[in-house]
Amino acid sequence: MQRQVRSVIDLTFAHAWEAEVLGERPLILPRRKFVYPRRVEEVERGALEVMVRPAGAETFLGTFALGFADAAAPTGVWSCPDAKWMCAVSGGYAYLVNTEQPEEFAQVEYKPVLEVRALKEQGLLLFAGHHALTAWGAHGKAWQTGRLSWEGVQITGVEGRWLRGLGWDLMTDKDVPFRVDLETGESVVG
Repeated sequence: MQRQVRSVIDLTFAHAWEAEVLGERPLILPRRKFVYPRRVEEVERGALEVMVRPAGAETFLGTFALGFADAAAPTGVWSCPDAKWMCAVSGGYAYLVNTEQPEEFAQVEYKPVLEVRALKEQGLLLFAGHHALTAWGAHGKAWQTGRLSWEGVQITGVEGRWLRGLGWDLMTDKDVPFRVDLETGESVVG
């Protein structure tokens, strides 16, 4: 039984590839196939299947292991600040792949990623987890914040180099405002 997925396609950044999210694995597979992460049990069960056509390189099928079968966990494809890289998210598990050399990839450490946001002006692809934020730029991981919340980071706005949000504080049982410098990842709570 195939899982019904509502996938996001966000091409905010310029990209040197095309991608098609498939409803199921094709009957005829391309010559090049890659599974992300490399070591995973039962990757096909609920996995995100993406046919990727890089500019100037051979087409490949990317199979991205499912994190969580929950509508709150994002699924889809995002362009990255580096035009040859693609981000695929499958049930909150986020993978960044070099489309010209698909064996080169990174996985965002949050399991799950709860929100992906492209910040074109700042040149960042932002990942929100339960406790903190991580940003990827044109040269890879740009920064990661410290703990912003005990359970749930809410982004409320971006203005220039500042991101504003709310994080739940365990001691007061209240949402506390924070701001993050998008150039450095340094944060101020309160």
